[in-house]
Amino acid sequence: MPATIYDVAALAGVSIKSVSRVLNREPNVSAALQAKVQAAVESLDYQPSLSARTLAGASSYLIAAFVDADLTLEHWRSGRGNDYLSRLEYGALVECRKAGYHLLVELVDYGAPSLETRLLSLLRSLRPDGVLLTPPNADDPTVLDILERTGTPFVRLGADRDLGRGMRVFMDDRQAAMDMTDHLIGLGHRRLGFVSGPAAYAASQARREGYEAALAAHGLIAQPDWIVEGDFTFASGRKAGESLLTLAQPPSAIFASNDDMALGVLNAAAALGIAAPGGISVCGFDDTPSAMFSTPPLTTVRQPVAEMAAAATRMLLNATRSPGHAVEKIDYVLVDRASTQPPG
Repeated sequence: MPATIYDVAALAGVSIKSVSRVLNREPNVSAALQAKVQAAVESLDYQPSLSARTLAGASSYLIAAFVDADLTLEHWRSGRGNDYLSRLEYGALVECRKAGYHLLVELVDYGAPSLETRLLSLLRSLRPDGVLLTPPNADDPTVLDILERTGTPFVRLGADRDLGRGMRVFMDDRQAAMDMTDHLIGLGHRRLGFVSGPAAYAASQARREGYEAALAAHGLIAQPDWIVEGDFTFASGRKAGESLLTLAQPPSAIFASNDDMALGVLNAAAALGIAAPGGISVCGFDDTPSAMFSTPPLTTVRQPVAEMAAAATRMLLNATRSPGHAVEKIDYVLVDRASTQPPG
C-alpha cells in the first residue's frame, strides 16, 4: 500500500503540518526539519498528492485563470488557435511550478445570466488560493463583487484602469496605440484607418483613444468612416478591411487593434488586388507568432502577455502570505516589420 502523509509525519517524528510546509517549499523552514522530512519521504518512497498537500492547512495550492469563453472558443473553432491564452498559461505555469502550485484555466461566459451561479460553483469546488482575471472579466463589476464577497484574492490582467479593487498588472494600451499611430504618421501617412476591438474590452477603448490622440497631436482628424469595430477575430478584420479599402477615399494605412484582425485586413487587401505595403500599410497589436510569419511580416505592438501573467501569479502567491493591493506596469515593444512603409 502506498505511503501516506501520515506515515511520513510518523517516521520523521513531526506534525502533518510540518510535513506539508516542507513539501510545499514554504519559507522559514529549518534545515533540520527539511532534512527529517526529506529522509522520511525517500525512505518511504512517498509521492505527495494534491489532496495530501492541502491537509493541515487552508491552502488548495491552486491558481485559477478565468478567461472569456466566447472569444477563446471562437479562436479554436476557426482553427487559428489562441496565442493569448498560450502565452498566459506559459507565464503563469512557470511561476506556479516554482512554488509547487497548479494552474487551472476556466472558461467564463462574460455577461451571461448564469455568470454568478457559475462563478460561485467554481470557487466552492476548486477553492483556488487566487484568481487571474483576463479581459473583459477583469473589469466586470459582477465578477469583482463575487471574488471580494468570497474573500478570494485576484489580479486583474491588462487592467490599466485603477478601480481600487484587487491587484492588477497592465501595459499602457493607450500609449502603445499612440506610438504605433505616430509611427505611421512618421512614415508620411495622413489617412489612417482603425479597426477597434469590442467595446466590452477596456483595452479596445484605450487603443482607440491612443489612435485618436496621436492624430490630434499632429493636427489630423479621425474620420468616422475610417473607424470600424471588429471583435478581435480574423473574420471581423477581413470584413473591416473590405469596408475600409472600398471607400471612395480609402486610408493609406490601417491600424488594427490586434494581430488577428490585422491579418484579416491583409487578406482583404489581397482579395481586392491591393498590394501590401505598396498599396496599403497594415499594422496590428499583440505580436503573435502569425505576425512574424505573415506575408508580409506584420508591424505590431508586442504585448507582454507571458510577463504580465507571470507577474500576476507572483502577486497571488505573495498574497497568500500577505494580502495587499499591488500594481505592476509592464513595458511593451513596437516591432517594425515589412507590412508598413511610406505611402505610395
